[in-house]
Amino acid sequence: MNILILGSGGREHAFAYKISESIRCNKLYVAPGNAGTSEIGTNISIAVTDFKAIKETVIKRQITMVVVGPEDPLVKGIVDFFHSDSELKDVLLIGPSMAGALLEGSKERAKEFMINHQIPTAAYQSFTKKSVSEGKLFLETLSSPYVLKADGLAAGKGVLIINNILEAQQELENMLTHAKFGTASSTVVIEEFLDGIELSVFVLTDGKNYKILPTAKDYKRIGEGDMGLNTGGMGAISPIPFVDKKFMKKIEDRIVIPTVKGLQEEQIDYKGFIFIGLIKVNNDPFVIEYNVRMGDPETEVVLPRIKTDLITLLEATANQNLDKIKLEIDNKTAATVMLVSGGYPEAYEKGKVISGLDTISDSIVFHAGTLNNGDHILTNGGRVIAITSMGNNFKEALGKSYKSIEKLHFDKMNFRSDIGFDLT
Repeated sequence: MNILILGSGGREHAFAYKISESIRCNKLYVAPGNAGTSEIGTNISIAVTDFKAIKETVIKRQITMVVVGPEDPLVKGIVDFFHSDSELKDVLLIGPSMAGALLEGSKERAKEFMINHQIPTAAYQSFTKKSVSEGKLFLETLSSPYVLKADGLAAGKGVLIINNILEAQQELENMLTHAKFGTASSTVVIEEFLDGIELSVFVLTDGKNYKILPTAKDYKRIGEGDMGLNTGGMGAISPIPFVDKKFMKKIEDRIVIPTVKGLQEEQIDYKGFIFIGLIKVNNDPFVIEYNVRMGDPETEVVLPRIKTDLITLLEATANQNLDKIKLEIDNKTAATVMLVSGGYPEAYEKGKVISGLDTISDSIVFHAGTLNNGDHILTNGGRVIAITSMGNNFKEALGKSYKSIEKLHFDKMNFRSDIGFDLT
């Protein structure tokens, strides 16, 4: 089977790594890919939203399956594009239709879906430029802190949690009136703050059946102790120690089953991953958000724990017979630590030489923002490399990752040394 993965980050390298393990993988392509994916497949320099170029590649390379990594092409309708094209309609595509992708593409739509299908979530209201005043009044009915979410995609930066009411009201105006997040904040969802510990649950569904993949917890803030600016993710752990069978049953019964059933009831074409961002409040799960693809860096700890052949799993998803597949999970813990460029998530430099990659033996190196210039592997993004290790518990796994990091270097390399600090 010839397979094309769309994307260029650590998530896509993890997919390439896992797919390349399968004896069913004939040729593997990644568009546009990075220095890591080029070592196990062929990179193709096309944008993930250039559907015309993707079509040409699929036909030219005789692609059987396309795995969509990031959310952008899904929200822009790549699945609908394939299904409406006579030359592409038989290609197996992993991802939801545009209607399904709206669960991530619109915070307002996601909240409506949850309310309609009785899925536990925070109370909310949404506002536009015309209703800024009403939004400010609504904030006054809530208790601090205040949660403001840009309705559209804002590269993970569209959520603000603010303690001061006046500051929250000013930021609401900035988002709606002054387009702080561009068109993404033309509508803003304000919701009540839920106090608890966050986690992520990943579901693979063919639209009828589902498999719950390993749980994970990521760490978004740039600084130790979860301080400082939000990032795309500084590290992750799977499984989560505090998620026992009883709590998992609550998640499945109250959230996973109603979500999949809701997709069916609304006749939404959904054959792919559902990333459910949750918060545990007084031992009950509530949904914070849906994403319609795998997370990053969570993928770098979830996929290494899946023992079932990934191509077989994805093929069953595309063909709607996921119920025929047995999902096997490694009982070991996986932990990843992200190495980032100095200055990230604000201004940072690219083109720094990365050394020591060939000395890593006890961890998996997943490239994120890297480039091979022919002579060296260079930094090419804010998040550069994820170092994933396996262990009998998260402390052992993290210990291996941190030991591997000691062998790596690039100018102004930064990472968090306290991943998992809240799990002890």
